Amino acid sequence: MPIISELFVYPVKSCAGIALDAAHLLATGFEYDRSWMVTDPGGAMLTQRAYPRMALVGVELGEHDLVLRAPGMSELRTPLDAARLHAPHKVETTVWRDAAYGLDTGEASAAWFSTFLGVPARLLRFDPERERIVDPDYTDSTGGATTHFSDGFPLLVIGQASLDDLNARLNRKGAPSIPIDRFRPNLVLTGLDAYEEDYVETLTIDGESSRTIHEASSGKDSGRSSRTSSGTGSGNGGPTVRLQLVKPCARCPMPTIDQSKGAPDPDWPNEPTDTLSVYRANPRRGGALTFGNNALVAQGAGAWLRVGQQVDAELGFGD
Repeated sequence: MPIISELFVYPVKSCAGIALDAAHLLATGFEYDRSWMVTDPGGAMLTQRAYPRMALVGVELGEHDLVLRAPGMSELRTPLDAARLHAPHKVETTVWRDAAYGLDTGEASAAWFSTFLGVPARLLRFDPERERIVDPDYTDSTGGATTHFSDGFPLLVIGQASLDDLNARLNRKGAPSIPIDRFRPNLVLTGLDAYEEDYVETLTIDGESSRTIHEASSGKDSGRSSRTSSGTGSGNGGPTVRLQLVKPCARCPMPTIDQSKGAPDPDWPNEPTDTLSVYRANPRRGGALTFGNNALVAQGAGAWLRVGQQVDAELGFGD
C-alpha cells in the first residue's frame, strides 16, 4: 500500500519550500501553501522562471509571523494572519490567465524583495475574503474547487519511484541525480510504481485530528516542521480525506533550477528537461512534458496528514 513519505508547503510562490512532518489540509490545499506571491508594482507575478534567485529565499512559519531569510539580507517578518496587516491595499492580480486577489503587505517587504531581486517588487498576501476558482473543466467530480496563488490546483502529488526512475536515466548519461524539490510537490508517495500516479484517480487517507498530531509529535525533533496551531477535529481521529487527481502536471523549464543555488547546474543546464523530453511527452496534455499529478480536495478539509500514513490509491485508465 502506498505511504506518504514527504509533505511540503510553499508559503511564498516560487520561494523555498518547507518539509513538514504533518500538514493541515484545507479546501484550498495545505494551510499557508502559496498564500503569498511576489509581484511587480503593477501586480504581475514574479517567479523563478525569470528570477531563479527566488529559490534562495528561505521561509519559516513562526508562531505569528512568516519569516523570510536570504543571502546578504536581514530577516523579514510579515503576519501569518491577514487581519494583522495594517490597512493593506487590495490588489487584483493574475496567476497565468486566472484572476486572483491579494493584500499588499507593505513597504518593508516591498523594499526587501526589490533589493534581493534587483527589480521593483511587492509581496502580496492572498485576500481571505476572496476566492480563486480552479478551472471548472477539471472540477466536475468534486463540485468545484478553490486555490490561492498556486499555478492552478490545490495540491501536487508525485511518486518517489518516478523520481528514482528519472535519476537512473540521468545517471546513465552521466548527469547527477536531482532531489524532489526541483518539482515542488506537496505529497510524495512511496509504494507506487514509476509514473503510476499518472493513472491514480483517487487517494483516500484516514485523516488525523490536531490532538493526534500533537501527541505524535510531542518530544520529537526530526528537523522538520510539525507546526499544528490551527487544526480542527476532536478525539483521536479526523475526517477521511479523499483527494481527486485530475490533471498531469505539465513542466516548464523551472525544474532545471538547482533550488540550493538559485541557478541551473552549469554542466547540465537543461536537465532534467532534456531527459524528460525523450519519454515524458504526454498525449493527454498535447505532447507537454508531464511529471506528477495535480489534485483537488474532494473530502476531508480540516484534517491533518502526516508522513508515514498509508494511502489507498484507486487507479483508472480512461481518457
